[in-house]
Parts: sequence; structure tokens; C-alpha cells
Amino acid sequence: MQHVEFFHKDHFENRYRRRKAKGSLSQFIDFFWETDFDELFVQYPDGFSDALFPNVGYTYLINLGTPCVMQLEDEKYDIKNDGFLPRHKAMICHHSTGNKLFGIKFNVSPVVFQKRVNFSEYREYIFPLAYLIDRAVVDKVRKAGSFEERVKILSDYYEAIIAENEGSLKPVAVVTEILQDCATKNSFDVSIEELSKRYGISTRTLQRYFETSTGITSKKALQILRIRKAVEALTKHPGDFHYNQFGYYDYSHFLKHLKQFLTHQTVTVLQPHLKLLKG
Repeated sequence: MQHVEFFHKDHFENRYRRRKAKGSLSQFIDFFWETDFDELFVQYPDGFSDALFPNVGYTYLINLGTPCVMQLEDEKYDIKNDGFLPRHKAMICHHSTGNKLFGIKFNVSPVVFQKRVNFSEYREYIFPLAYLIDRAVVDKVRKAGSFEERVKILSDYYEAIIAENEGSLKPVAVVTEILQDCATKNSFDVSIEELSKRYGISTRTLQRYFETSTGITSKKALQILRIRKAVEALTKHPGDFHYNQFGYYDYSHFLKHLKQFLTHQTVTVLQPHLKLLKG
């Protein structure tokens, strides 16, 4: 059984617990999440897979159950403990009975204030980057009795880091503000030159802000936001969708862009949906 993000909304809305980050955390963390698969494993004892579109940022995975398999393009990784997952690639997660995952979906990780980390060095694979989070905190998360308790532990942890480094927010503030503003206005073709002029910095400096914070260029980040918003709009309200809302020349331009963000495996999974989109 395959579940595809955006197309199988009931699965992703009802089988994943989510909590949006609040206050100062919202600039860095999109949301906390946790799987809720017990009933599904009864229905699918041989397991199932979830296919996800690319996204901006990273996810820190903490395994609360048995090992599962995460696939980025053609590479497969056994997730036994925890790992740092770049989200700008399409991915498929293969779940089997006993799997339970907790995750932090970062826009930008607050760890940039504590350690000299250039996230562009961690954009190709899943990394067991234990030093990105205090191991004592991870142990508390694993021992916690509920999703709400895990969210509280990590919120307190990251809020303290942000408070200690309040004067060092400019690079992160610039990147997150650009992403939020462009997504709100559906303005995804703005040039790096225009953006850097807006903030009074050089294009090289702004590109460094993006690559250090998110691991990818400003153009790549904005195009990921663009295709995600377009697909979400189409699947939620197909009758109201128009390609020019998102700056596409025509419908085939939109479909071409969609396929550029999918791997061979996810294209195969999406074939019946792509046919519907073409219709």
C-alpha cells in the first residue's frame, strides 16, 4: 500500500500527530510530528509506504520503535536510532509493524547558534548527526509518555537556545522572512539580486545565508515552495486551480515542473494521479 502526500490527505492528516511551533520557535521550526500507525498495521500487516514531495529545511527523526527504511531517490537507509534528514529531495518511507517515529520539521535549526554548521554539507544523505541535539534531551524524548510531553521537552530546549542568542538572528530572520513573504504572495521567480537589494546585502552574502541555513540556494528553496503550494491548491480545490496563480505559463509547464521534483520511484507511485492531473 502506498500513501502519497497531498493525494491521500486522510492518511497524512489522521495518522500523523502534528503540533505547529509557536512564538519564537515558529521562525525555526515548522512543526513537531509523530506517527500513529497501530490500526494501519492491523490492516496492512506486511507494511506500507509513504511518499512525500520535496520540502524546504530538514527533519530530525527520532526512532521510538523498530527500525524503518527511508529512501531518498535510489538510496535506502535503515533508521534505527535518529538521523538528520534533508527535505529538499522526494522521499519514500517504508513502514513495517512496530515502527514509531517522532520528528522535528525545521525551517532552520537553532543549532546554528551553538555550533559552526554549514547545512549545505548535509544535503545529499541522511546523517546520524548526534551532535546536533543534546543526547540527554533525546533520551528524555524517548522516555516521555506522550506526544505532548515530547513537544514540551523540545520546545523548552530550543526556546532556551534562541533566548541565549537573541542578538544573532539576522541571517535566519532574513531567510525565513523571504520564504514566508514569497509563499504568501505566490512570488517565486524573484531574483537573488532583487532580494539582496531589498535587505541591503550582497548577492553572495544572501546566498550564503540560504545555503548555510537551509542547505540549498534561494532559487531551489523558492521553487520547492512553489510546486508544493501548486499541488496542494490543485488537490484541495481542483475547480478553482489555475496555473498562472503560481507563475506557470500553461498547464504543461506546471506538470513539467512537478516531474522535476520527483524521483523515478515517486513518479511510478504517482502515475495514476499524474494522469488525473493531465485530465
